[in-house]
Amino acid sequence: MMSIHYSFQPDSALLDIEAFTAQLDEAASLANDQTTSSQAPPPVALFRSALQTLREGFDQHFLAGADIRDLVYGRAWAMDQLLACAWRCFNWPDDHIALLAVGGYGRGELHPGSDIDLLILLEQDDDTAYREAITAFITFLWDLRLDIGHSVRSLNDCEREARGDITVATNLLENRTIVGPDRLRAAMDERLGSEHMWPSAEFFEAKWQEQIARHAKYNNSEYHLEPNIKSSPGGLRDIQMIGWVAKRHFGAQTFDDLVEEGFINEAELRLLTQGQCVLWQIRYGLHMIASRAEDRLLFDYQIQLARMFEYADNEQRLAVEQFMKRYFRVVMMLTELNDVLLQHFEEVILESKQAEIVQPLNRRFQLRNQHIEAIDPDVFAHQPFALIEIFLLMAQRDDVEGVRASTIRAIRDHRHLIDESFRQDLRNTSLFMELLRSSGNVALQLSRMSRYGVLGKYLPDFGRAVGMMQHDLFHVYTVDAHTLRLLKFLHDFRHTCHHDERYPVASEVIQQLPKLELVYIAGLFHDLAKGRGGDHSLLGGEVVVDFCERHHISRRDTRLVRWLVEQHLVMSMTAQKKDISDPDVIADFAALVKNQMRLDYLYVLTVADINATNPKLWNGWRAALLHQLYSETKRALRRGLENPIDREEWVEETRQEALSVLNAMGADTAKVWSLWDNLGEDYFLQVQPSEVAWQTLGILQHKDDPNPLILVAGPSEDMREGSTKVFVYMRDVAFIFAATAAALDQLGLSIHDARITTSDNGYTLNTFIVLEPDGTMPRDPARLAEIRQVLFEALDDPEDFPDLVRHHTPRQLKHFTLPTQVNISNDPVNFRTLVEVISPDRPGLLARIGRIFMEYDLWLQNAKIATLGERVEDVFFITLPSGEPLSDPEICQQLQNRLCDELDREARQ
Repeated sequence: MMSIHYSFQPDSALLDIEAFTAQLDEAASLANDQTTSSQAPPPVALFRSALQTLREGFDQHFLAGADIRDLVYGRAWAMDQLLACAWRCFNWPDDHIALLAVGGYGRGELHPGSDIDLLILLEQDDDTAYREAITAFITFLWDLRLDIGHSVRSLNDCEREARGDITVATNLLENRTIVGPDRLRAAMDERLGSEHMWPSAEFFEAKWQEQIARHAKYNNSEYHLEPNIKSSPGGLRDIQMIGWVAKRHFGAQTFDDLVEEGFINEAELRLLTQGQCVLWQIRYGLHMIASRAEDRLLFDYQIQLARMFEYADNEQRLAVEQFMKRYFRVVMMLTELNDVLLQHFEEVILESKQAEIVQPLNRRFQLRNQHIEAIDPDVFAHQPFALIEIFLLMAQRDDVEGVRASTIRAIRDHRHLIDESFRQDLRNTSLFMELLRSSGNVALQLSRMSRYGVLGKYLPDFGRAVGMMQHDLFHVYTVDAHTLRLLKFLHDFRHTCHHDERYPVASEVIQQLPKLELVYIAGLFHDLAKGRGGDHSLLGGEVVVDFCERHHISRRDTRLVRWLVEQHLVMSMTAQKKDISDPDVIADFAALVKNQMRLDYLYVLTVADINATNPKLWNGWRAALLHQLYSETKRALRRGLENPIDREEWVEETRQEALSVLNAMGADTAKVWSLWDNLGEDYFLQVQPSEVAWQTLGILQHKDDPNPLILVAGPSEDMREGSTKVFVYMRDVAFIFAATAAALDQLGLSIHDARITTSDNGYTLNTFIVLEPDGTMPRDPARLAEIRQVLFEALDDPEDFPDLVRHHTPRQLKHFTLPTQVNISNDPVNFRTLVEVISPDRPGLLARIGRIFMEYDLWLQNAKIATLGERVEDVFFITLPSGEPLSDPEICQQLQNRLCDELDREARQ
């Protein structure tokens, strides 16, 4: 029972066990007088009333701020008393049977929704004499609506099953006799002892592998949008893991025993118990709110818990973000403790009999069995610069597997020495820059610096960002976790062959960067000014200049790093929200970038940033967009900013590249040019040459068929960049976009880009990029055929508008209902109206927008679709049927109101 026990017992107003026993005896006496049976069943109503009183009373104590330890242990004590009373209500033929608490309940812990783990332990294998009473007892507990987990085992059963299953062994390891002879529990403990089964080394190895697998389910990160307070890294399971190993190896019953053994110090004991109390508080509140056993911190629970713990919104952060920052900081601290203690256990348990190989590194550090350690435990006190040096040494050697537990402790005990004087010391700044310039795994060492609390001390801006989250579906990690993931992607682009396949352009471009440390610095600081109010990019630019000056980085390099931090969002926003087929957009972006070196740095940083923000964001479509923007900008820079490519030249280059493909496929050149003469310049500006060839060939084969031409193509399995494209060619009518969007919605597909083109002879050529609900691209031939068939049927008569389907809104989206924003403006250059819609994402949103455009008789010329987590930021380019932009302010206002009303109503529903 690895815990700290308190002698708390509920006051008599909650449970007066003597009075309850007297009531129970009286009820039993009355019942026996009225029945012919030898024994009346115990009164369910009496027990239920007692349970209800306890439940309400403990909840009131919790809300009043009672010590969480008293509540958790007190609930277990009270449950013991009631179970013992219930047990005594049944006829047990002898004293060779006992009721035990096991598992979490065996530790003496009980939360409002926790399972009550019970073991009915028999001395002998034959349960015939007890079977009737056991069945009646368990049925009675079910009648009380208790969430019990129970097993009936003999001593031999326990021994056999524990030997074969580490989970059973662990569950039985934590036990307590509730009622019955305690000698049975003692006999079980004797049989389950490490000298009989699961020796310490095997037990430790098995439990460690369990933890590794459990952490892997959560991507080995404490930081998730909706973490599991029990099973995520740094959660309650990690505390229990320490307890199980300590009990098995040392026979320790409490963490205090480990202090006496010298395997944990007083400071660690304090951190461990404080962290456990915080998690217990949150878990208790979570169970209260959910009215059941719930360990996931779901979005709606996070908001309610923040309110319960009296957090309030302020100008910088939402209440829920403040609450979650506290949670994340606690689990990060517990993860660090788990690392230290399990590393220490490994050294004591697994490596104690191994031959030690010691290799000196310098006067301060050495390797012991491939783990780095300080030669002198006071090295950090005497030479504080070693707090940076140790990570540099690990970056310079590939054979270092980690840090010895004693040295991790020494780092933690001396990191307070990192103050302003330390940060200004030339030795320390030089060591840190040497680390960033190292050819080793810089990202891993910065991650270790963060885990051991050094990075947050050395870079206070990073320290303030630890645990800082944004309550949305776009940013799935806290700022510090996102930053470290970004650095890991940068390292992988440079060193990992796997990333050559998934990120071919980034892996190639990063090799060309003259100073890799500059992109590491930009990555470190790009988001650290979040939560301060104002534009975090501009504020971050100011912060990174201070860093560069302190680390003696040249003015030229400082200007580049500042520019990267200030502009780290511009490339992704340009690719996703602007028409990158427009030469003017490319010219403007090239003018902002100014030179190839800036473009290379920005591209690599952007790809890493997108991937580190949300694992679901990166796909072939986004890769293709960024690659296109990078390539076109590179071409513009090569031509010179003073010689921007004009529209005619762009169109001609596209035509020639597409024609060479078509000629290779045997297309009739005369028919190709005859078709192209009617398509207009916009088509060739918007569409890539390979797509032009694909669509042209389809149209020529379609000939004069009056039915719609529907082409659907998914990327091949080995295609690194690309997407599933749906191409629609038919006589232009007003409702094509609305009908197409509705049909794709019926298929459960989401539209992530739309290119709308109308030929001079009255045909529409629309291309849609579509994804499945899980973010994957449709590839299966049967699925592509289904898409083609459904669209054909919908567009055969587009005025017969497909019914809007009300799909189930994903649970997470339901918690984000910010009001819709609609901005309407005119583009005088291209003679069209821009309608920007910012709204909570919901299934069928584009279909509803298309229907509203249809109501107002508006024609869609183009669209840029951007889904950012729980919200969309879409831009639509529309005109009147005459081809002119909207000029009537009243109509614009009506359209704005109609869009807001419809989308907000849908979001509320």
